Amino acid sequence: MMTQIVFYVFAAVLVLSATMVVCARNPVHSVLLLILAFFNAAGLFLIAGAEFLAMTLVIVYVGAVAVLFLFVVMMLDVNFTRMREGVQRYAPIGGLVGGVLLVELVMAFARWRSASNIDQIAHLVPSSPTRTNTAALGDVIYTHYIFLFQSCALVLLVAMIGAIVLTLRDRPSGRRQNIDRQHDRVPHDSLEMLQVPLGAGVAAQGGFLRPHESYDVAAVPGTYGTEAWRVREAAEETQAVLVVTKPAESTKGKGDA
Repeated sequence: MMTQIVFYVFAAVLVLSATMVVCARNPVHSVLLLILAFFNAAGLFLIAGAEFLAMTLVIVYVGAVAVLFLFVVMMLDVNFTRMREGVQRYAPIGGLVGGVLLVELVMAFARWRSASNIDQIAHLVPSSPTRTNTAALGDVIYTHYIFLFQSCALVLLVAMIGAIVLTLRDRPSGRRQNIDRQHDRVPHDSLEMLQVPLGAGVAAQGGFLRPHESYDVAAVPGTYGTEAWRVREAAEETQAVLVVTKPAESTKGKGDA
């Protein structure tokens, strides 16, 4: 009896939080409600005896994916008002797609039938009262399907490397250092000893002094802050000449003179 009560409580909160994820106007609230839905789904897994799936759901989805969504939503300056401008325009198409998916789900669950000989099917891992669900799942993944599991990991690795390569851009605005040249520097290239009188502040000495060519020595040529970058910026500023076009003089009355 107690198990049924806990199941209905978790299920009701899960359905309600999942509905609010879609209906909430604030994206931060949607992510927080999504985390609540994950926790309730983990509770349902624990009731069903799938403790491995429950811990995976909490650790992976709540601890990584949902928190990542929350950081992205809070850190990026996204104009959500502008994003919602086209919602009404695409609402009929979205409703049509949702209706088709709903009909397919109803048809699938309406004809759901369990095999009559399901108890006679030989399992890969025999069930035992002393064997946990996690141990049985580990035997299946890392014994019977180890090559498929490793193949999936290889596909995800290739996808991750491809995403990094496609999004990598050479930004000249960033400062990059040449490590070999940085290690080859001598102290007088990056350090300058000054005799500062007692009681004289930094402002009296002309402000903070930057060692001569301290960054140019260790920086990658052409990057932000180097001498080549400053020369290029100065050349671009001199080339950007403001062109002023004078309005054409009116010829009205000149023919009469």
